[in-house]
Amino acid sequence: MKLVQPCRVLIVDDSAVVRQILSEILASDPGIEVVGTAADPLLAREKIKRLAPDVITLDVEMPRMDGLAFLENLMRLHPLPVVMISSLTERGADTTLQALALGAVDFVSKPKLDVARGLSRYAEEIVDKVKAAARSRVRPLVRAAVAPKLTLPPAPPASTSKPNFRTTDRLIAIGASAGGTEALRVVLEGLPADAPAVVMTQHLPATFSTAFAERLDRHSAMAVREAHDGEAVLPGHAYLPPGGRHLRVIRDGARWRCRVDDGPAVNRHKPAVDVLFQSVAQSAGANAIGVILTGMGDDGARGLLQMRQAGAPTFVQDEASAVVWGMPGAAMKLGAATEAVALDRIAERLLALAHA
Repeated sequence: MKLVQPCRVLIVDDSAVVRQILSEILASDPGIEVVGTAADPLLAREKIKRLAPDVITLDVEMPRMDGLAFLENLMRLHPLPVVMISSLTERGADTTLQALALGAVDFVSKPKLDVARGLSRYAEEIVDKVKAAARSRVRPLVRAAVAPKLTLPPAPPASTSKPNFRTTDRLIAIGASAGGTEALRVVLEGLPADAPAVVMTQHLPATFSTAFAERLDRHSAMAVREAHDGEAVLPGHAYLPPGGRHLRVIRDGARWRCRVDDGPAVNRHKPAVDVLFQSVAQSAGANAIGVILTGMGDDGARGLLQMRQAGAPTFVQDEASAVVWGMPGAAMKLGAATEAVALDRIAERLLALAHA
């Protein structure tokens, strides 16, 4: 039997306390070997050459060289899986989203107070994210031009053979996790201003949701916003759950509305993709379209299966273009989807299904 080598991790953080805590947390897992630590990016650069790590944990705010500048150089010249260590602040959220845009696989939130105890509470999450990063697909950073917007084709006449209400309306439901912040941006960039309504769940800390919605809105012809409880779901709009809340879709007569609630975490997540998808299956049925993008774990797989069983077309992002194929792979294994689509074709596929 072939032995699986532990993933080799280099910890880059200017705090000696954080370096020690992360070293202890990661070294406690037999699947991880901490090969070194560095107090700043310049030291890290030398240790990367000498130690050849599989994964780097990188603090956002670093001395001698900005963490984002270091990350950009790294992803351009020597791409490696990077898990960012970021603070749970508004500024930290924006910086972390920039880091994910530059190619970081995922991030771990660092509390502002009592860092030692705070990081220890997230030990399991830290280990899971580092191990997922080791299996991720990292590509060299290329500054690409913005993709041209697609035009929505004319809607066909409403069918009289189906009892579903308002059969000319479609609702797109998307779930994502690790790697999803950029995958969602790519998908929304490809949708026109008059696209069907989109409801989305992306695994993010509560303090990140506003900055993320604003970032997506800047890159999309659609109006991207945090959902408000009770508001109507409208074409040309894309809705994200507000920080630390679940997003559901409910039916109100001949329209859909957002339901935002503070229920318990599902699959260890809040918001959870399964919560959104299950509500869409119940409220929209065959009028919905479901897709799972890149992400670790299996959140969303069961909800996507319910959507498919309710008559909705469903698919996932393909393995070649996904940063982490955990969630899409779980959905395929469960039979929730039979089609896998490359990231740069997902918007086109959604529009085709919207008027199939």
